[in-house]
Amino acid sequence: MSYAKDPRVDDYIRAQPDWQAALLARLRDLIHEADPGIEETVKRTVRPYFVLDGNVCAFLAAKDHVNLFVYDGAIVPDPTGLITAGQGNLTARTIGFREGDPIDEAALLPFLRQIVANNRAGGWRKLKQE
Repeated sequence: MSYAKDPRVDDYIRAQPDWQAALLARLRDLIHEADPGIEETVKRTVRPYFVLDGNVCAFLAAKDHVNLFVYDGAIVPDPTGLITAGQGNLTARTIGFREGDPIDEAALLPFLRQIVANNRAGGWRKLKQE
């Protein structure tokens, strides 16, 4: 898959242990597969963000896990249980991964596509008001 890469995101991924770097690289590919218009940037000094008409998601690699923060205002359905933390958060929820955890690609892709569709429709804040 070919997409515009922010070299700061490359640096972030390369700085992680091998298992985290591989997981983040695959998540990155899936994020861009969800919508080719998604752009990469860095916010909060070092945190990789993926944006399209608003935040879609962000990475955070911690000591023993990786978090994919999804900016969905808790309005995107999660029938397969992707969300591992933040179920009651008003802005972002978390999909967490530990070493060896699989990525449920079949569930993650439509989840990300729904976030993008919501962003294009004015964002989750507007949609929650309607």
